[in-house]
Amino acid sequence: MKTILINGYFLCRRLTGIERYAHEITSRLDKLCRHGEIAIIIPVDAVNIPKYENIRIIRHGKTIQHILWQMVTLQWFLVTHREYTVLEFGNTALPFASGIVFLHDIYCEFFHDDFKGLRDKIARIYNRWQYRLIARHSKHIVTVSSFSKNQIIQYCKAKPESISVIYSSWFHFKNITADYSIFNDFAVLSKPFYFSLGSLSKRKNIKWIIEYARKNPDSLFAISGVSLPTVKADELDNLTPQNIILLGYLDDSKVKALMTQCKAFILPSYYEGFGLTPLEALSCGAQIIVAKAASLPEIYGNTAHYIDPFNTDVNLDALLREPVEKPDAILAKYSYDTSAPMVCNLIREYAKIQELGNNL
Repeated sequence: MKTILINGYFLCRRLTGIERYAHEITSRLDKLCRHGEIAIIIPVDAVNIPKYENIRIIRHGKTIQHILWQMVTLQWFLVTHREYTVLEFGNTALPFASGIVFLHDIYCEFFHDDFKGLRDKIARIYNRWQYRLIARHSKHIVTVSSFSKNQIIQYCKAKPESISVIYSSWFHFKNITADYSIFNDFAVLSKPFYFSLGSLSKRKNIKWIIEYARKNPDSLFAISGVSLPTVKADELDNLTPQNIILLGYLDDSKVKALMTQCKAFILPSYYEGFGLTPLEALSCGAQIIVAKAASLPEIYGNTAHYIDPFNTDVNLDALLREPVEKPDAILAKYSYDTSAPMVCNLIREYAKIQELGNNL
């Protein structure tokens, strides 16, 4: 019987939505699985590796550029170790080693104008190839919303029965202690402010905040995040309004402090497969303002205030006075303690199918 092998390269990357999801699900799988049922492959020189009780750690190769790790180091390991089937959290399938793949969204299928430079266009071509490889070659696909599942079916021609929806969660925020020293670093945040957090990429739609801030100079916005290598928000290259404070990358403790004190958390993204940060904000007691687009209405229902991601003619203060539902049901719904057993069951179901096939 084949052993599931988790691609542990996410342990070498900065925590964004996908990496955090992978961290949390893997730590819970370690408690759910039997000893030796799952292994994880990690570069030899990786640091700060969690201690797993039941998941076996395989040290192999070195930390290199992500695509080289995927297509060379990991690919060759799986070709030469046929006893393993890969579990991939990061939107990537391997041409010569199919497995269980998490495909969070298919953003590169859309918004062609976001991909302007040569590097962006190459990234788009590569990712679109990956989407189709995942749809046709994977043993099973996991995604994080019904919105994403329907798009994968429609645009990548995946079979509905080959896709499971397993949601993300905010539970990692429970153990974070708010660090209010951020308000000493940025004294201007003693005034009421809106807070936004995320990678500074096109689809996060920082442009909306910039345009709104220009029209409403009395409103203060604090934005935390760093640019990704591709699809950068070039709006930030120009002079931003004085009522926008760019905070750079912040750790979770400072983010939590800002979420507990902000007037509202705002996410104007026009494309999200799930959209985790407003969920974190809800767990801190913040009101949330999100775009009425993509998966966000599915995830947040009536707990959010909605905006048009392409229209800044709105009064946010007035919008916040409109009633919304309490977030208790939403916060209870999105739990790693629910999602991890679903992943574990999926792994075991696959193992049964493999065993049945071997016995025929």
